[in-house]
Amino acid sequence: RWVAVEDAARLRDALGVPMPMGVPDAFLDSVRDPLGDLVSRYARTHGPFVAADLAARLGLGVAVVTGVLERLVADRRVSSGEFRPGGVGTEWCDVEVLRMLRRRSLARLRKEVEPVPPEALARFLPDWQGLAGGSAARGADGLLRAVEQLAGAAVPASALETLVLPARVVDYTPALLDELCSAGEIIWAGAGSLPGNDGWVRLVPADAASLLLPPPDAEEAVRTPLHETLLDVLSDGAALFFRDLSNRAASTDDPALLTALWDLVWAGELTNDTLTPLRAKLVGRAAAGKGTAAPRRPRPGRASRYGRYAGLSGGRPAMPSRTGPPSAAGRWWRLPEREPQATRRMHATAEALLDRYGVLTRGAVAAESIVGGFAAVYPVLSAFEDAGRCRRGYFVEGLGAAQFAVPGAVDRMRSLAAPSRPAETPLWSAPVPPSWEQRPKRKPENSGALVLAATDPANPYGAALPWPERETEGGHRPGRKAGALVVLLEGALVLYVERGGKTLLSFHDDPESLQPAADGLALAVRRGALGKMSVEKADGEAVLVSDLGKALEAAGFRPTPRGLRLRG
Repeated sequence: RWVAVEDAARLRDALGVPMPMGVPDAFLDSVRDPLGDLVSRYARTHGPFVAADLAARLGLGVAVVTGVLERLVADRRVSSGEFRPGGVGTEWCDVEVLRMLRRRSLARLRKEVEPVPPEALARFLPDWQGLAGGSAARGADGLLRAVEQLAGAAVPASALETLVLPARVVDYTPALLDELCSAGEIIWAGAGSLPGNDGWVRLVPADAASLLLPPPDAEEAVRTPLHETLLDVLSDGAALFFRDLSNRAASTDDPALLTALWDLVWAGELTNDTLTPLRAKLVGRAAAGKGTAAPRRPRPGRASRYGRYAGLSGGRPAMPSRTGPPSAAGRWWRLPEREPQATRRMHATAEALLDRYGVLTRGAVAAESIVGGFAAVYPVLSAFEDAGRCRRGYFVEGLGAAQFAVPGAVDRMRSLAAPSRPAETPLWSAPVPPSWEQRPKRKPENSGALVLAATDPANPYGAALPWPERETEGGHRPGRKAGALVVLLEGALVLYVERGGKTLLSFHDDPESLQPAADGLALAVRRGALGKMSVEKADGEAVLVSDLGKALEAAGFRPTPRGLRLRG
């Protein structure tokens, strides 16, 4: 072993170690308590220990070492007791080391109960739902897990397969969702119509549909004889194609039957075994926005062999399509009856909310538009806490004390509390580059920004967290609206894109924040998630004269007489 030369006399007198030749006499003078010095030094440089460990280190008997330790205890230089869990017996620890351990333990405990800033929740939520850090799932199993976490959440149909699901499932394709729907694993249900052939849609696992789907919307339901006939035709649990529906309903007016069918879909009464008709309806929405009409298939001018006409066209009878319109493709059937016991429904809803958010707040529940609001869910969450299924506490600053978290979620959120940027260059005070003009136009593969539908449950703003304050001349304000987008950077809201993409709001002025957000927005357009985007206004002014416009140009947007444009 190697030792400091100053300890030569201690090792000689306490342990009988012979000294090598050449040690100066000044280091060989005897000290008053050589063994006490060695034992005390060991205690100062170790945590709680047992006497056997120290005896093995010094090559002495346990009884000899114990006697020295008891003497140090009498001098109040060492403490004895059972300090570590596990029942290892009597332990010894230097008093200053023990005080340090207690201080650090208390500091850690205080840190664990201290609430994190709201920005930590904004970083945690996308990570919890598998949107950040490359944690997105793959394949049918990954999609099924994503649907389980989104179970019962209403999202716009136009964003479901362009933003919501692709953000959670790598290489998502509509065929994956159709496969799970056709196999009976997943059910989709309408939750209200929106202008332009759009509407709110909920995805749920089939075995939880009766518990998580709300009762049919009485306001959306329009009860005419045709609506009642459709419900009666499908009341026996049958799944019918559109032409079979029209035959059983004895209806020769396909447009009226199609309208009634979708009325019942948006009311939460009917569904389909795939999302093909919903996609066709959205394609019609896009076509309507362009002012074009879908081409009609020419029909032969003879009567149907089944003796029925769809109508007259140019004085000739037209044969009805055997499959019906594209927005009526597939088989239609009635959604399962809802669970009659409200307690069981609320129990399932509380479980779904905890799984979706990890750390559940009053604002997140309010954004879900649950009947009864947070007051209805609170008793169930309290019962979960009593059963040890979740924790209640003040986890996030400014969001009230009634917050509930599943095991592991709080620790995961605390690990994300610190931003990934270096402390000397935080997001809000990053150095400004020499000039915007020096930034080259590029097509980044990954800017670090996260582009989400404003209504996505992974977006905490406008739900768990309030929208940041931003004064604009046009009076535009962000909101969780269908068609709107948000761009997040390390949990901070940087951009808000109004429905249609013509108006943008920014919530950071420094280029080091705007440029990655603009890059992320451009990347989403190029990947086809947003289609063509034409920006005209930014923060209430013309986009061409704004700092945000410069960031968009650097990201690849091209100037036009009315603003900036980028095609997918």
